[in-house]
Amino acid sequence: MHAALLLETGLPLRQDFYNRDPVVVARDLLGKLLVRRTRDGLCSGRIVETEAYLARNDEACHASRGKTRRNAAMFGPPGRAYVYRIHRVFCVNVVTEPEDTASAVLIRAIEPLAGVDLMKRRAGKAVLHHVCRGPGLLCRALAIDPKLDGWDLTQGRRLWIAAGDGDECEIITSPRIGVGAAKELPLRFFVSGHACVSGRKTYRAPTATARLPKRPPKKDGKSR
Repeated sequence: MHAALLLETGLPLRQDFYNRDPVVVARDLLGKLLVRRTRDGLCSGRIVETEAYLARNDEACHASRGKTRRNAAMFGPPGRAYVYRIHRVFCVNVVTEPEDTASAVLIRAIEPLAGVDLMKRRAGKAVLHHVCRGPGLLCRALAIDPKLDGWDLTQGRRLWIAAGDGDECEIITSPRIGVGAAKELPLRFFVSGHACVSGRKTYRAPTATARLPKRPPKKDGKSR
């Protein structure tokens, strides 16, 4: 059953895919398949919107003030899930870069592909492009909760990400949405014009281009 399931959805992405800069991973996750297997059945969807959260100089990153019980998964190996509660909903992230670096990519929206009726019931949405539009709805539709916090996404069980069909798409970059700090950073990535994207589906770049923060120098004065 496990082998047949992987043939149906594709092999999970390997750890080296996640062991990179979160900005690169956030872009490369677009078009990949997020897959969830429960006793109720298999659900999957194409990732169409992500946000990167940096290990350094990013006040919006949960790890910016150090390691806590809540964000401990962010300090784990790359390719783990970081699931947390915000208000009354859950959000799912993938951990990036080497262990103890504490960066991640939030999956903001997917296009439902398999198990659509099950996802609609869970999310309480009848319109297809509303079902997984936003990180809270996405987690509700896929039955993702903090029990999966720290889950190894490379196993191909319960929750994983597969390569997908490789369709090309136009990628738009914009500032993140729904954050109070560091909201000017251009760290949100989404498929241009896609109905399942949770925020603005177009973006006009500002006259003054925002720049990513530089990494702090080492103690010897040299850049990292």
